[in-house]
Amino acid sequence: MIGGDTSKPLCIFCPDPEYSEEARKAKFQGIVVLWAIVDEEGRVRDVRFQKIVDENDVQKKETFGLDEEAIRAVQNWRFRPSERFGKPVPVYMVVNVNFRLY
Repeated sequence: MIGGDTSKPLCIFCPDPEYSEEARKAKFQGIVVLWAIVDEEGRVRDVRFQKIVDENDVQKKETFGLDEEAIRAVQNWRFRPSERFGKPVPVYMVVNVNFRLY
C-alpha cells in the first residue's frame, strides 16, 4: 500500500484514452475509477473497474463503454515505480481516468 515508507508511483507515460462513440453521443463527461497494481518495473497489472462518476461526482450505472477504454489505456501506461526503503516495490492503487469532451 502507498503511504508511510512507500512512495506513490509517478506516471511517466499516460496518454489519454479513446472516447467511446456511445459516450460521445450521450455527451457524457466524468471519471472512471479503476484499481490496479503497478509492479516494481512501473508496469500496470491486474486492472479492475470500480465505478464511473459524472462531472457532479454522481455514480452512474451506465458506463457508455468508457470502462473498457479506460482499462485499455491504463494497461499501456508506464510509471516510475513506488519505492520502499529505496527499492522498487509493487503497489495496489486507485487510478482515476478523466473523460472530457473538448
